Amino acid sequence: MKSNDPILVIEDEEDIRQMICDILEEDGYSTVQASNGNEGLQILRKTPEIRMVITDLIMPEKEGIAMISELRKDFPWIRIVAISGGGIRIPENYLNRAKAVGADATLCKPFESCELLSIIDELNR
Repeated sequence: MKSNDPILVIEDEEDIRQMICDILEEDGYSTVQASNGNEGLQILRKTPEIRMVITDLIMPEKEGIAMISELRKDFPWIRIVAISGGGIRIPENYLNRAKAVGADATLCKPFESCELLSIIDELNR
């Protein structure tokens, strides 16, 4: 049974953000979208039923590592999935940092739908 709680997807690239939401919605989840960390935090403060966040790590305004640190401090119950393609660095470097500051799971872009859904299902258990 899928949770009725929406999943917040924070990704600055609109096509990737929409693709992630489409994958989740086709599997029965509801989603809320944000284009950067600041917008994501504003949404979280207004939407207390959100229990999971999928966040990119390299974004303008508030990047993902800072976002995860703030989430852990202000919303310790939220499950966090960090995603990254790495930019000019190796993606694993960013993903390892994300784990170190509190991400529950990480996923390297590009990823398959089944990989994302498997992580979401596991974190919902």
